[in-house]
Amino acid sequence: MPAFAELNADPQVMRYFPAVLDRQASDALAARIRDRLDTTQFGFWAVQITGVTDFAGFIGLSVPSFDAPFMPCVEIGWRLARPYWKMGYASEGARAALAYAFDTLRLPQVVAYTAAINTPSILVMQRLGMRHHASDDFGHPALPEGHPLRQHVLYRATPPFTR
Repeated sequence: MPAFAELNADPQVMRYFPAVLDRQASDALAARIRDRLDTTQFGFWAVQITGVTDFAGFIGLSVPSFDAPFMPCVEIGWRLARPYWKMGYASEGARAALAYAFDTLRLPQVVAYTAAINTPSILVMQRLGMRHHASDDFGHPALPEGHPLRQHVLYRATPPFTR
């Protein structure tokens, strides 16, 4: 998936992640996403924009694999290529994913988290109507103390979800 690898190798797209992904790491991530979709009722889905592109990024639901006080949980996440930023696609896709989480999967809650300095994603969470409580914020265990991306904010959505 060249477009997927390009997305994950873009330093601007990945600026709130510890590192860009090389082709091997990106392919491994794609395989994990496919495996998740094959074994559960949810995962990350490719974002297609009719008449524009077959792959603008991905949006969907996942189960995080690290230990944190709010686990176990289902998270919502998104990653879009730069040409599709600030056009409402992240919010639109995330709304659809939350509707699926609550209406089809009947989940009691979905969380979203990101580095505390990731204002663009935080704004999407707020536009979605997700709620933030500072007591939920955490240091990401995969990042060392003092790392600029370690501090994360957590937002929560619960049904009924307003679209």
